Formats: sequence, structure tokens, C-alpha cells
Amino acid sequence: MNGASPSVSRRLWLPILVGGALAGTFDIISAFISFGWGTPRAIASGLLGRQALAGGLGMWMLGLFLHYVIAFSAAAIYCVTSRKLSFLREHFIVCGLFYGIAIYLVMNLIVLPLSAVPFKVGPFTVATLRHDLLMQMLIIGLPISFGAWKFSK
Repeated sequence: MNGASPSVSRRLWLPILVGGALAGTFDIISAFISFGWGTPRAIASGLLGRQALAGGLGMWMLGLFLHYVIAFSAAAIYCVTSRKLSFLREHFIVCGLFYGIAIYLVMNLIVLPLSAVPFKVGPFTVATLRHDLLMQMLIIGLPISFGAWKFSK
């Protein structure tokens, strides 16, 4: 049994759940609007390669699950870090915007190139980069930082 009290545990899990759920939901809605309902299969292709794109409902559900695993992981990293660096909670708007940029960079420069996705990422145009960064800042970074600010008290 660990020594953490239930209130300390709640103060850690609640912001992770809220921030991850909000960011994941906003992001998948944005992806459905931009790329269509097949987006979860493209996410699954990061793990399984080209065959995921031709998969059925199971592959679609796997992609959606992986999408939320990534969102909750990003929220967990922010919330755990904000316990040591309180300015992440105190200045959640600015920090959330920058966290969205950090997530964009990690996903596009590390995760996607190392994944099994059967398509190349890029080339990036200025307009696409501006749009994608803004979306990451607003629909991923801010909800995660908001969850840490609102529910870590």
C-alpha cells in the first residue's frame, strides 16, 4: 500500500482524466472534420502499418483507443510535472499554449517518424504549420493545462 492519501491521489488523477478527455475529444473531433471518419484507422497504422488502413471496426476502435492513450499520456506528463513546477498551474494559459507547441513538435518530429505510418509527414507549408500549431495550442495544450489548474487544488 502506498503512503499517498486519497485526496492527493484524487488531485493527481482528476486533472489527468479531465485534461486528457477534453484534449482527446477536441482533437478527434477536429481530425474527423479535417480528415474524415477513417482517422482512427490512420492512427492505428502508426502501430500496425498499412494493413490498419483497410481494417474494419476493430481497427477503428484500436485507433481511437490509441488516440486517447496519447492524450491521457500528454495530460499525465503535464499534471505530474506541474506538481513540482507550480508555475505550470499558476500560469496555465501561457504554459498550456507552449505545451501545445511542445506536443506538436514531439508528435511530428519524433513519434510519427518512428512509427509505422505508411505515409510521409510533410512537407509543411507555412499555412499548414500555422494552422496545426494553433490547433495543438488551443485544443490540446489549453485543455490539459486547464485541467491541471482547475482540479489540482
